[in-house]
Amino acid sequence: MPELPEVQTVVNYIRPILIGEKVKSITPLWPKVFHNFSDRDLQKKINGEKIIEVLRRGKFIVIQFKKVIMAIHLRMTGKVYYLNKNNSISKHTTALFTFESKNQLVFDDVRKFGRLYLYNSLEPLNKCLGPEPLSNDFSLDLFSELLKGRKRNTKALLLDQSILAGLGNIYVDESLWKSGIHPNSISNVIPAFRVKKLYKNIKNILTDAINKNGTTIIDFSVNGESGKYTNDLQIYNRNKLDCFHCKNKITKIRVAGRGTHICLKCQKIYNRKNKNVEPT
Repeated sequence: MPELPEVQTVVNYIRPILIGEKVKSITPLWPKVFHNFSDRDLQKKINGEKIIEVLRRGKFIVIQFKKVIMAIHLRMTGKVYYLNKNNSISKHTTALFTFESKNQLVFDDVRKFGRLYLYNSLEPLNKCLGPEPLSNDFSLDLFSELLKGRKRNTKALLLDQSILAGLGNIYVDESLWKSGIHPNSISNVIPAFRVKKLYKNIKNILTDAINKNGTTIIDFSVNGESGKYTNDLQIYNRNKLDCFHCKNKITKIRVAGRGTHICLKCQKIYNRKNKNVEPT
């Protein structure tokens, strides 16, 4: 599933072209792609309206109009791209945006899990999503409070979009490895110095990934280009390969229902029994 850097990469690509466009129509080529609205709602609220902003909230692409927003969730295999002479509408297209300028935007989704949502404001998204890890308001104190105020499996907590918006399996694994924290650690017993490392690493890794247009594991691409952060991955998808820190073999386990890559030597598990013990 595209995570924060991949979604931000899509936003960076479509934003300069979309702002100022007026919507002529949005055609659902797969009827279930409209999650909470109908064609009639489009006629009343969007058709003929100008796009005034395009932004990201968590893993949602948000297209903002004067009175409403449309949120796009890519889910597992969703892609958004402009239709031009180099591409065409594929059999996996679920929605087609047509603008008065005659430009067209394609929502392509092989597995058809992606959805379009229509809201009057960002409030419904803000209610279900936690803070943005790259926002100026996301302080170390706030992050520490999120961890210390909950007795939860650390990886499960970081994947919980209501706690922290935008993180997914790839960047959680990368951040925990770089911070020396085992994903099965209990959040409220992680030492403060490790929490500080994790806070900094989340921000740095996400920023670096955005600068390199995200990570492509299977088929993520923007305008036909794959994400370059794939070449910078330190632990994710490196099962049985040497750890870059200690040369121990990387292990793949299951945590919070997700395939998880760890170094058993570098990443300390923190719980009530051994919270004061540090790896050598």
